Amino acid sequence: MAEGPAHSLACLGNELVAQARQYAQLMRLDKPVGIWLLLWPTLWGLWIAGAGRPEPLNFLVFVAGVVVMRSAGCVINDYADRHIDGEVARTQSRPLAAGLVTSAEALTLFAVLGLVALALLMLLNPLARLLAIGGAALTIVYPFSKRWLAAPQFLLGAAFGWGIPMAFAAETEVVPRLAWLLWLDVVVWAVIYDTMYAMADRDEDLRIGVKSTAILFGTADLFIIFLLQIVLVIGLLLAGRDGGLGLWYQAGVAVGALLLASQLWLIRGREPVACLRAFRANQHFGAAIFAGILLDYTFRSVA
Repeated sequence: MAEGPAHSLACLGNELVAQARQYAQLMRLDKPVGIWLLLWPTLWGLWIAGAGRPEPLNFLVFVAGVVVMRSAGCVINDYADRHIDGEVARTQSRPLAAGLVTSAEALTLFAVLGLVALALLMLLNPLARLLAIGGAALTIVYPFSKRWLAAPQFLLGAAFGWGIPMAFAAETEVVPRLAWLLWLDVVVWAVIYDTMYAMADRDEDLRIGVKSTAILFGTADLFIIFLLQIVLVIGLLLAGRDGGLGLWYQAGVAVGALLLASQLWLIRGREPVACLRAFRANQHFGAAIFAGILLDYTFRSVA
């Protein structure tokens, strides 16, 4: 019995759904931890720049921009790693590595996401748009830096914190020292959590020639992470002082410090599963800092 039009349409629909699912996985929409790691510092910047009341349009644009740019970053990262992801057990099932999405499709998706980001930028002021060029450059350069830069995590941190100077530019049309101090804090934070992430793949990265701070730090990794955590906490307290934030913010930083300590304890054995758990737990650290900022401005306005 011949297959009818309804059956053909159903097959086409199933294929489209399956392909859309592969694109979603390529953008890591099924793993939102990266969105939170990018969103929290952006919200820190928005709330401080807006003195607790950021412009609603800026809030919507930056939240949407975080999702779009994180998705674009994942796509270009997998494109850059398409020949090595298949050699790493944890990444060999990614759509590009598994052959479920072609390189041309990935680049097309990256271009589409770039156009969406450009449309969002048109809603911001000229200074924020200008800064966005730097953010786009970091997004593109970082995935390829893992071949030649011994500590690519610093570039990742620069990219993940770039929403802070952009937020200040959008809210105040200037980028003060406070914005750059917060940005540096995020760079340090990203080195911490992405070193934990890289520790899970250290042996395989050594085998295939991918560079990371986990390899650079070697057996001193735990001690260096501990030192960076101290630098991060001090940096956040200094930023709070410069921004006029009070006890609620300091309480948020204190909670964040406890969370950092728990992460260090978790990775003490350098077990890959524990390292990935510690990496994912950093979304809670970002939330704790934002909660401190939010509460500080909320109760200040009540007073």
